[in-house]
Amino acid sequence: MTHDIYLDANATSPVLPAAIAAAADAMGACYGNPSSGHATGLRAKALLDGVRERARRMIGAGAGSVIFTSGATEGIQTAVLSALCAVRERQAAGETVGDLLLYGATEHKAVPEALAHWNRLLGTGLTLRALPVDGEGRHKLDVLRQLAPRAAMVCTMAANNETGTISDLAAIEKALLVTASNAYWMVDSVQALGKLPLALESTRIDYAPFSGHKLYAPKGIGMLYVRDGAPYTALMAGGGQESGQRSGTENMAGIAALGAVLAALETGDTFRTPAQLHACRERLVASLREALPGIVFNTPLHASLPTTVNFSVEGLSGRDLLDVFDAAGMRVSAGSACSAAKAAPSYVLEAMELPDWRSASAVRLSFGPAVDDAFIDAACERIAHCGRAMHTGGLVPHALRREVREDVIRLGLDGATTWLVLDEASRSCVVIDPIGALGERIASMIRSGDYRVRGIIGTSTCGDQPPVRAALGALLAEQIDFTGSADPFGWPAGSDRVSLDDGTRTDGIALGGQVIARVPHGGDTSQSYLMGANSDGALHAADVRFAFTGATPAELLHDAVQRMTALLNGDTVVCPSLDSANLVCTTPTAGARPVPPLDSMELQPAELDRFLRERPDAILVDVRDPWEHEAGRPMIQGRTAFNVPLSRLPSQLAQWLGGVESRPLVFICRLGTRSQRAAQCLHRAGYTQAWHLGGGLALHFSNRKTGLSHP
Repeated sequence: MTHDIYLDANATSPVLPAAIAAAADAMGACYGNPSSGHATGLRAKALLDGVRERARRMIGAGAGSVIFTSGATEGIQTAVLSALCAVRERQAAGETVGDLLLYGATEHKAVPEALAHWNRLLGTGLTLRALPVDGEGRHKLDVLRQLAPRAAMVCTMAANNETGTISDLAAIEKALLVTASNAYWMVDSVQALGKLPLALESTRIDYAPFSGHKLYAPKGIGMLYVRDGAPYTALMAGGGQESGQRSGTENMAGIAALGAVLAALETGDTFRTPAQLHACRERLVASLREALPGIVFNTPLHASLPTTVNFSVEGLSGRDLLDVFDAAGMRVSAGSACSAAKAAPSYVLEAMELPDWRSASAVRLSFGPAVDDAFIDAACERIAHCGRAMHTGGLVPHALRREVREDVIRLGLDGATTWLVLDEASRSCVVIDPIGALGERIASMIRSGDYRVRGIIGTSTCGDQPPVRAALGALLAEQIDFTGSADPFGWPAGSDRVSLDDGTRTDGIALGGQVIARVPHGGDTSQSYLMGANSDGALHAADVRFAFTGATPAELLHDAVQRMTALLNGDTVVCPSLDSANLVCTTPTAGARPVPPLDSMELQPAELDRFLRERPDAILVDVRDPWEHEAGRPMIQGRTAFNVPLSRLPSQLAQWLGGVESRPLVFICRLGTRSQRAAQCLHRAGYTQAWHLGGGLALHFSNRKTGLSHP
């Protein structure tokens, strides 16, 4: 099995073996409660005090306090609560405290959320204001100097978790001093520990939260530095642990593990030096540049942590890049792990005012300071493999020309679908219902395949379709092979005439030995298209392989199909351009067939091996994109999966329905979402020998008989 290359250390890190051993010892031999007065409790107390003292030395706490917490979020909450309680007391005493809660525009979302929460609950009535950053992600000091006298609290970070940008804390401190600001100052130091020198006592910083799991300790342990003399209000009240500053029995296993990590930092025999880390990053950067022509780094490398790389590639989406890396066993991210489930551009890069395409497609690679040369060697090799997979699979724009057997490709976005009809023999194509946001991608595919465009047509005259078609035509000006049209559907002038089985004659676009014929319906606002073999100027119902219609939802689609019943056959693949129901495609008889419940077509990972043994003729079908498949070809029970991307499923369905043999098909993808849609699509079409792997390859990779094959 291919081992993972984990490059998402800014999200979380593996646990250091010494930390695991220390945690196990704390739960075994040293299991006492440090608040107990007997010998067992005293041994635990000695461990607790020892780790605290080591932490104080490592961050330069001096006379300040170090309080153990559950992590950085609790530390942030405690710091904000402490500062705002003090602000409220000063307000009540009639003191001038300022009216702003100032935070860096690129702060972790935990910071503004905590500020808003406690500002509301405590009734301090302050205004939250984001402190802008420049194009490198550093705080704009001129704005800070202007606003500092009005600030009741200022929140910045030592280094950004998404970009690695290192803040100029000395300059921020100077700005606070020269403006005589009385604001309390919190610095999120999560990404600084083990990567940047820390001497907190010598600074004006009032609060600094840390998180253990970002530096090889377990999740659920962190610490908060509080400057000597800074106000403090306990977030947790109760038994008076942590000298009354944070009640609740201490997490001794987590504290012991954190202590082991701090000991490794202190001795210097486990973690790489800054110079070594810079050299590691330089090697990764060189590999990325080689694999991804056109790569742009979103933070100047000289101004960021040596363990973080944030980049974008014009023309490639961040989702596509993440999928390729994940298929190859490389674990990277699109930014903060806390917001990875939200399909939105990076707010950090937007705050830096980078171009939209960079903030929407950014990818982050991050590693920890315990990295070794063997790991970097493997990472560079895997990056090179990803680059080859993107070229072979057709993701890289300059390498899209490949053997195309499919003649219909589906490109979807937010429930809308573009259909790209290709004819390899004549190198000609037709675009149906182009989506504006996909214009560059569509144009790149056509140009790279050296196709001539016979038509850019739509199923509707409503909405933005006419201008979108015109914009795509401008992008493909050199590929256009028709004279234009005044037709509201974009139908090309001078097209052929085609006879249909109901006796009507209509317009047609020839694509080699095939023809696309239009079927008007719905007045002057909508029409459908039929595609099949051109038989001496006629398109017979038995030869219609595809029908393209914009009708949705399902009942409207059914109505549109019914109006064309005489022109279709039972195996015609119906391709909707509006697909809010996630049909992918269907057939004219799908509405008459009951679709079985989802669980009846779902195989759990533990069931798959047995299923394949009992059905030796079953075929594994990987519905991920070609570049994902090339990056990591799934092999289960000695069988390598056959690649049919969801975008090519309609073409393949037409072949499966027309075949003489119905073999069991097991669809697989990364998470099980696309494979489920594929299995449902086949059942609707009447192909009942279809299943999918529930949970996807992400869960099944743990099976010892599952692996990835790299070409």
